Amino acid sequence: MKDVSKWFVVVNPQAGSGRAASEWKKIEGDLSSRGIAYTVCETGCRLHATEIAYMAAREGYRRFIAVGGDGTVHEVLGGLAGAIGDAIREGSDVSLSDFRLAVIPIGSGNDWIKSHGIPHDAKAVLDLIEKGSFVPQDVAKVTALEHSGSCDRPASGVPGPFTYMLNIGGAGLDAAVCSRVNLQKSQGKRNRLIYVWSLLNCLLHCRPSPLRVECDGSVIYEGQCLSIAFGIGRYSGGGLMQTPDAVTDDGLLDYTVIPAITLTDVLRYGPGLFDGTFTKAPILVSGRCRSVVVTPLSDTGVPVEVDGEILGKLPVRIDIMPQQINVLDGTHAGSTSTEM
Repeated sequence: MKDVSKWFVVVNPQAGSGRAASEWKKIEGDLSSRGIAYTVCETGCRLHATEIAYMAAREGYRRFIAVGGDGTVHEVLGGLAGAIGDAIREGSDVSLSDFRLAVIPIGSGNDWIKSHGIPHDAKAVLDLIEKGSFVPQDVAKVTALEHSGSCDRPASGVPGPFTYMLNIGGAGLDAAVCSRVNLQKSQGKRNRLIYVWSLLNCLLHCRPSPLRVECDGSVIYEGQCLSIAFGIGRYSGGGLMQTPDAVTDDGLLDYTVIPAITLTDVLRYGPGLFDGTFTKAPILVSGRCRSVVVTPLSDTGVPVEVDGEILGKLPVRIDIMPQQINVLDGTHAGSTSTEM
């Protein structure tokens, strides 16, 4: 068993258009000068952070720092959750609440950190870590209900038909925007406006699909749907607010269903994505629940994304997990926080 007070650092050197690689050298020196004990491992490809975090958690590490963007944090969470699941099946007493997860944000989106007031300054983040400024946060399990492979998680911790969510997921237009943004990032485009331009492009080209949305076992919407978002956090897409009233530790998912809408509706209610008033639009269906099931009513193949990463296609189920993970938080830095 590793020393549970030691931090395991997962560095994505490609984050921020490769800026993380050079930034890490400075961060590493600051960690050492502060006397913070750590082990570090760099990722080499997509999903590598999941495998790294999985193996580290299995070895006994309980404190993790992700150096990168939202995608890196998402992958690390997946590795931790996979390790916990395997440990429980083997008879160990372990839960999400045993873990601490911090992030030193270096990326183009960094939406999750906005809900927790985490600064973009590495030194300020390390200050929060030293203070033990951690708070419990909900985690959701997202399951693809139609999957051709095994439902077992392989030993590497790489996800099968499910993944885990810290921030926001969605289907339809929401996922199409994420897919376009990810494509542009892969081409080296990192301007924050790629989120806005991708949204405008997808609004012009995406078409509604018939869906059924069930929340806690009750159908809350059935019909033509342009997009649906389900969130623990409030921000996605570079700062847009599809679930502006979400509370990260209330044990509930916020959801927003956008039906088939007109261009006039887009112009009238679209600005609400930027100022938090979006869900007040009368054409939308929104609320809170513990579990969501989204089922397609046609074979058009509606895409699904989780924390900005494409999971697959509908149908999908999202459940708030019974345990919470402890995450770095800057909004409570001056008040009581969880122990380091």
